[in-house]
Amino acid sequence: MKNPVEFHGIIPPMITPLNADYSLDVAHTIRIVDHLLEGGVHGIFILGTTGESASLSSDVKSDLIRQVCRQVSGKVPVLVGITDCSFVESLDLAAIAAESGASALVAAPPFYMNIGQEELTAYYRQLAEAVTLPLFLYNMPSHTKIFIDLQTVKDLSNHPNIIGIKDSSGDLGNFEALCSTFRNRQEFRIFVGPEEILTQTLEMGGHGGVTGGANLFPELYVQAFETFQTGERSRLKELQDTILFLSKNLYENQTYKSCYLKGLKAALAFEGLCRGILAPPLSAYNEEEKKALHEKYLRVKEKVSSTVTL
Repeated sequence: MKNPVEFHGIIPPMITPLNADYSLDVAHTIRIVDHLLEGGVHGIFILGTTGESASLSSDVKSDLIRQVCRQVSGKVPVLVGITDCSFVESLDLAAIAAESGASALVAAPPFYMNIGQEELTAYYRQLAEAVTLPLFLYNMPSHTKIFIDLQTVKDLSNHPNIIGIKDSSGDLGNFEALCSTFRNRQEFRIFVGPEEILTQTLEMGGHGGVTGGANLFPELYVQAFETFQTGERSRLKELQDTILFLSKNLYENQTYKSCYLKGLKAALAFEGLCRGILAPPLSAYNEEEKKALHEKYLRVKEKVSSTVTL
């Protein structure tokens, strides 16, 4: 098993580049993986929320796992999302991840059934026993409709194959409680999802961020993490302010609930890193919306360029 402390820093939740028929766009997958590696990321997380995992076919998922693992070739850890309502489907993805050379698995609670914390604990234990790669819990209550309680995390952390959690709840109190609970157990790794609170969670003791904007500007987020480590607080504030500027301008347009993904994939398409296609039930911005976003994107790009040290 990989040493848990090797999981740290900025691990982007990579988007899934798609063709018009919703098959995997291999050419753009190669391009964005190269872009992330060149940006200095500390790992890559595929098949998460930003990767539209719930909307992808099993063929796309397996193709993506194999392609990314082959391309990364051990340069950084590859984390593979195996969230599914079917236990067997999760195991199938876990097996493909293991045989492809991935470093770890990530699983959110099954998102359709009504289950409580006792059943959730039993589920995760069963999953951790059945897979060969180490497992991260993934708290994403806005999408799964179930919150992984602190006591549940504490109970599950005693399983030798459960090595950490990605908390995308956006609840700073919960994140602080996690960090406090595991202060003396640094082998249990704690990552934040929402990039808007990256700095705050690092100060609480978090080990890094699974930040969507790092798909676009990986250097910005990597420099924020590295600046935190060196203790340059004024510089860190400048970088975090730029992250917030990006979030405000790219993720909060129109009235769609899916604005984050629409904005992120459209911006990546502006840079030639994907075609901007989303899997149904989501859909891309229309041409008028893209035009309006492009004007904001240019301002974001200019601000990032002026902030990031190359």
